Amino acid sequence: MLYHDMLTVLAVKSMGYITLSMNEKKRIITDAELVLSKADLLYSAEEVDAAFARLAEEMTIHLSDKDPLVLCVMLGGIVPTGILLPQLSFPLQLDYVHATRYHSNPSGGQLHWVKKPGKHLVDRTILLVDDILDEGITLSAIKDDCLQAGAKAVYTAVLIDKILAREKCLPRADFTGLTVPDRYIFGYGMDYLEYHRNCPGIYALRES
Repeated sequence: MLYHDMLTVLAVKSMGYITLSMNEKKRIITDAELVLSKADLLYSAEEVDAAFARLAEEMTIHLSDKDPLVLCVMLGGIVPTGILLPQLSFPLQLDYVHATRYHSNPSGGQLHWVKKPGKHLVDRTILLVDDILDEGITLSAIKDDCLQAGAKAVYTAVLIDKILAREKCLPRADFTGLTVPDRYIFGYGMDYLEYHRNCPGIYALRES
């Protein structure tokens, strides 16, 4: 049985990879390789690169005169932020945040801060960069926290917006690269059991 049963995915993320036995780790790697071999490619590297170029153009139009503080939302935001920054040829500063709703509870819950911004946010224009807008719970909570810390304005940017039938906490990001259906997505910073963040394409688990 593959590990992509969603409860198993959340449980593995919650318990931490380091606590698994060597056989369990090998099984996850084997399953991850099999999942990639059978996954559906939704967007090629060329299509994703074009989306990043468009995002950079839109950000330049709206933020080039605002001296923004770019906050990379860890971990998924690492790849999108790294690709976007060299394309933003205007003054900005960089920091990162790391927050999770899972912590020790696989079903989600209170926002747990691993790392808050190291720079002062008072009267700053903030650009939050993340990989995907799913239900928007975590990204919305981070945005609210920035505003409560005194930020003048908070913009959100995601590479992927997942189309859901249900209402989202954050209906849409200010800057969106691509849209995907309601499927399990990985690549370009998004993971499958902490693997495949480095895949040069946007993939979806094959639907059975």
